[in-house]
Amino acid sequence: MQALEDYDEGEGPVPSTAAEGPWETGLTPADPAPSVSSAGVNTPIRLFAGSGNEPLAQAVASRLDLTLADMHRRQFADGEIHLRCDETVRGTDAYIIQPTCPPVNDHLVELLIWIDAVRRASAQRVTAVIPYYAYARQEKKDLPREPISAKLIANLLERAGADRIMVMDLHADAIQGFFGLPVDHLTAIHVLARHIAERNPPSTDIVVVSPDEGRVKMARRLASLLGTRLAVVYTGNAGEAGGRRSYLAGEVKDASPVIIEDMVTTGRSVLEACDVLIEHGCRPQIRIAATHGVFAGEALRHIAERTDVAEILVTDTVPQPAAQEQPKLSVVSVADLFSASILRAHYNQSISSLFPPAALSARG
Repeated sequence: MQALEDYDEGEGPVPSTAAEGPWETGLTPADPAPSVSSAGVNTPIRLFAGSGNEPLAQAVASRLDLTLADMHRRQFADGEIHLRCDETVRGTDAYIIQPTCPPVNDHLVELLIWIDAVRRASAQRVTAVIPYYAYARQEKKDLPREPISAKLIANLLERAGADRIMVMDLHADAIQGFFGLPVDHLTAIHVLARHIAERNPPSTDIVVVSPDEGRVKMARRLASLLGTRLAVVYTGNAGEAGGRRSYLAGEVKDASPVIIEDMVTTGRSVLEACDVLIEHGCRPQIRIAATHGVFAGEALRHIAERTDVAEILVTDTVPQPAAQEQPKLSVVSVADLFSASILRAHYNQSISSLFPPAALSARG
């Protein structure tokens, strides 16, 4: 194994190099954080699960040896929701776990109402844990008279009463700057890297592929963790024929590609990337990896139907009810990462200290 040479400290935390590899997340045996029950801290933790991803919230609570707060949720005939916590919140360190996955607006409003309810119940601190942050693709104006919706959502979360935000793999890193409060920006790239490395022997010729110019940074980090090379699919002019077409920078012939994305919604970009890779002679064993598997409409089916796609790898930031029915879909959990980060935030310890600023290459 060789040390990574191009780690950029500004790109975010890198997990600890535990005995099982550089992709370990959570606490290491050499640096255990105190348990919630034994710590000499008077402020208790309260974990709240929104309806967006209760299995992930339950997994986080289990890893912290906590139970989710008792709460009541009902929906009125006109669609309004009513929320109430059925236990004391006063003076607690509250964490509300709620991704804003589809139905996006319902889950967003529910999160805002939960923040308001917990704030009014006199919680000492309120942290919105948002594994998947919606509206992140609307972080700038591309055309006149367009909104910057990602900034609006940040404003709403602040005005509702959040003291801190915890998110994972934002579509645009700059969204962190939309908040006037602390933002913990976690990444699942190391969890994905571990899964890929465990299922491919070192002799496998892997090439990490960015499906567009916007994912190059993420692809470069994955390639560094795996010790492999990088290729980029980009869109340019089609010459005299007019229009646009996709091109490839990098060599993929006879290689096993891994296309990396922060999210897969319609699947259009990854499907176009698959076409380009096949044209350039890659092996028909393409893996698609993404932090957030949104899969709108028939997107998952369309991707899985391709015979040249061997695996679709996502995390559990968004619920995946089709995981049992779709053999090509693999889901890895980020509960360890969130539980460790929540624990560090609770004790006012450095979250980045969970992740040393160097990692070992998984291959070579």
